Amino acid sequence: MTHRRRTAKEKELQDNTRLLRAWHRFHAEELETAMNGTHGSIIARLMEILRAHELGSGPALIDFVEARNWHVVDAHTKLVVLHQLNRAVTKLRERNGQPPIDDGLGGERANVFRTIRSIFEEKL
Repeated sequence: MTHRRRTAKEKELQDNTRLLRAWHRFHAEELETAMNGTHGSIIARLMEILRAHELGSGPALIDFVEARNWHVVDAHTKLVVLHQLNRAVTKLRERNGQPPIDDGLGGERANVFRTIRSIFEEKL
């Protein structure tokens, strides 16, 4: 039986696939840790909101975030939340035929992600 050698491109693709899986596992573990932590109920509710998030529901998401006391949430947990928010918004935009990222130019109205990030920064 002869084994075909993998090409450099095939090896690179396999390595990238393995790294992507590890990256997804890492973020899933980070989210699980945050949801099992001190502020798990807030994080869990926010994840529910993100799963149901649709175009036009940004103001409700921002209202939810603004109504919470983020001073008591550690910076690492906030970063986990921002990562999940970024993923949810990107997927939503792509599902609706929009570019994945639209941060706008300086002076334009801030998008949902930038608004929530600024709320977190204010409450550090």
